[in-house]
Amino acid sequence: MKNFLHKLYKFSNSWTGTVIIVLFIIFFVIQSFVIPSGSMKRTLLIGDFLFAKKFVYGIPTPALPWIQKKILPDFNNNGHLIEGDRPKREDIVIFLFPGDHKTHYVKRCVAVGGDELVYQDKHLYIHFHEGDEFIKKNYPANKIVKFRDKLWVDNPYKDKYPGIQYKPDHHKNIFSILVERYVYDSAGIDVSPIYIRELGGQVYNIEGEKVNALYKKVEKDHFYMIGDNRDNSNDSRFWGSVPYSLIIGKPWFIYFSWDNENKKVRWDRVGTFVDDIQHRKPRDY
Repeated sequence: MKNFLHKLYKFSNSWTGTVIIVLFIIFFVIQSFVIPSGSMKRTLLIGDFLFAKKFVYGIPTPALPWIQKKILPDFNNNGHLIEGDRPKREDIVIFLFPGDHKTHYVKRCVAVGGDELVYQDKHLYIHFHEGDEFIKKNYPANKIVKFRDKLWVDNPYKDKYPGIQYKPDHHKNIFSILVERYVYDSAGIDVSPIYIRELGGQVYNIEGEKVNALYKKVEKDHFYMIGDNRDNSNDSRFWGSVPYSLIIGKPWFIYFSWDNENKKVRWDRVGTFVDDIQHRKPRDY
């Protein structure tokens, strides 16, 4: 045993050993990512450098970093060398963008297969596939509304995670953008226009039909990903649910955070766990 450990130590100190160990860690254990956009603003910030746990949802089929070139076949036809747990509602998840299967995105999972969503300006209503009794048991009455003969929860995660917000930066809210895009390019959105009398709100006219909300039912073994900065996020509302095959992992902790606008390190975020920071009241930077 002692001889084996000595050989392992010598191997790990060689260039070959170092490369193999580093690749093993990147392929199967943890990987570094940087937050490039403001879609999770107030929860995760532009310039946050974080490590992600890659084994939380199974082991993704190994791929070379940066170019996402698979080094092994997809034996299980689900994007994972070893199948694991699926993302849960409320999880912040790292996944590959369905549009190119190469770019890493990070969003919050708001719904899973079988769940139904109705999106209206400043409101995300979800009917969980477990049904009305599950909703009444797990959510307070003041969060529950009834329409279409079933119960829905209004913004079910907003009270729990202070970083979730509806606040357009420099444009109209995304609800208006989605409705208008449906008229001119319906292929560019993943929600369908509907009219729900009980919800009220602004009413649009699309081809002679009244519209005041947008609807989606999540496909089996798919996950609906929406940014916490909900009026400024390119997410599943545009390009659809994320299949399990594209799920990579879960953010773990922030090891560095750079505020490029003010040219300084955000020291209060360095070394913080994402599961902890998402429950804190966000700071203005």
